[in-house]
Amino acid sequence: MGDKRNVALLLVVATMVLASSFAVFGLLTTSRTIQSSGTVKAINVEVYWDSQCTQAVSEVDWGLREPGTSVDKTIYVKNTGTVPMTLGLSYSGWVPAGAGNYISLAWNVEGAQIVSGGVTQAVLTLSVLGTISGITGFSFNIVIVGTG
Repeated sequence: MGDKRNVALLLVVATMVLASSFAVFGLLTTSRTIQSSGTVKAINVEVYWDSQCTQAVSEVDWGLREPGTSVDKTIYVKNTGTVPMTLGLSYSGWVPAGAGNYISLAWNVEGAQIVSGGVTQAVLTLSVLGTISGITGFSFNIVIVGTG
């Protein structure tokens, strides 16, 4: 009878070891891919992909993003007005609504001035928190404002 208990105990231990190794393996291979895109609305300025201002920006595709990563996109902002302008950035319209709790957008020219007819290079940085969950895709509107 002792042999049967030993075999049963061995089977239980082996099953637990096997199950825990699958759990560890699962944790090591878990990933989440986030798809995205965004639109750009420019107020009192124009936004381009190139410094010669020939390729207008109407949408930014952030590509597939992983939790805990950031990505930069370089754009060029042109003052089309007749007076110097101060640049500002905001965003709105997150889809899904909770995406803005895990994803942020910043740039390196907040508050910078552009002279009339001037062009400045700007780097947009999209960051995704490592704690993001339940979001497999997102979109939002980028608003670039020139105030003069």
